[in-house]
Amino acid sequence: MKRDDPSKAPRIVVIGGGTGLSVMLRGLKEKPVDITAIVTVADDGGSSGILRNEMQMPPPGDIRNVLTALADVEPLLSKILEYRFQSGTGLAGHSLGNLILAAISDITGDFVTGVKEMNRVFAVRGRVLPASNQAIHLKAEMLDGSIVEGESNIPKAQGVIKRVYIEPPDVSPLEEALQAIREADGIVCGPGSLYTSLLPNLLVPHVVDEIAASQAVKMYICNVMTQPGETDEYSVSDHLKAIHDHVGHPLFDYVIVNNGEIPPEVQARYAEQGAKAVHLDLDEVARQGYRIIADRLVLFKTYLRHDAEKLSDHIYQLVESWMMRKR
Repeated sequence: MKRDDPSKAPRIVVIGGGTGLSVMLRGLKEKPVDITAIVTVADDGGSSGILRNEMQMPPPGDIRNVLTALADVEPLLSKILEYRFQSGTGLAGHSLGNLILAAISDITGDFVTGVKEMNRVFAVRGRVLPASNQAIHLKAEMLDGSIVEGESNIPKAQGVIKRVYIEPPDVSPLEEALQAIREADGIVCGPGSLYTSLLPNLLVPHVVDEIAASQAVKMYICNVMTQPGETDEYSVSDHLKAIHDHVGHPLFDYVIVNNGEIPPEVQARYAEQGAKAVHLDLDEVARQGYRIIADRLVLFKTYLRHDAEKLSDHIYQLVESWMMRKR
C-alpha cells in the first residue's frame, strides 16, 4: 500500500491531547494510514492560557504539539516550533509554535482556518482538527462537593475527582471532526490525561454519539503511570469506569495496556512526584467486556514514554484485521 494513495489507506481517528498523544503519533505517521487527530481545546495554562485570554482564541498548545508530531519537516524546524522563550517581557514562557498558530489564526480570521493552514505549511501527514472552534472551559466536581475551575487547576487541587464537565455545555462540535469519525476504520482514544485531555473531547456534543454509531474498531490506550491530582491509585478498569460514567455506556472494543516491567529506580523517581504504575486489573477489564492487548510498551529516557513504534504496530494490525473481517 503506497503512502501517496491515501484514499486506500486505513482511516484512523485519534482523539486526545497532551504529550502522550504526540509521542504515539510520531510512530503512527510512519504507517500507511490516513490520520485525523481531534485535539482538545480546554487548556488554560501557560502560553496557551495567555493567548487564549488575550486573543480570545482556542488554546493552541495541544494543537501545536500534535501538528509538530505529524509534520513532515526537518528536525531543526520541529525544534523551532517547540522552542520556548526563557526571557523577554511578554515573551518568556511562550512557545514559538503557539505564537505562529496565533498569528496565522489572526491573519485568516479564524482558528480552524489557521490550523488548516498550519497543516498545509508544515506538510502534516494527515489532518489535525480542534474538537471545537470555541475554547472550552473545563470544571471538576470533587468528591467533597467543591468545584474546581480550569483545566490547569484541576490536578493542583489534589482532591478526588467525581466528574468533569465543560462550559458552555452546548459548545458546537467541528463538523469535519464528526465527519472524520463517521468515515473512520479505526478510532483511538488516548494516551493522555484522562480528565483534562481525553474527556474534554468526549464531552463535546455529538462526539460520543458518532463514536458509538461508528462501525470502526475502537481502542483505548491506557496511561502507563497514574497522574497526581487526577488518577491517584487508579487501575486500568478505573480509567474505563470514569469514561463510562461520563458518557453513559462502553465505547471501546479493545484496551491496549503496558505490561512491561518498570525498573525500580524509575518507579522511585515517579513516586517522588506522587505517581505510580497503573494497576493492571486485567480480569476486571475482561469481565467488563473489553478485549485486551497487553505488551511491553514503555521506553525510558528522561521520562517514561510509550514505545511509539510498538504501539503503532498494534493499532495498525487491529485496524487491518478489523477491515479484513468486514470485507
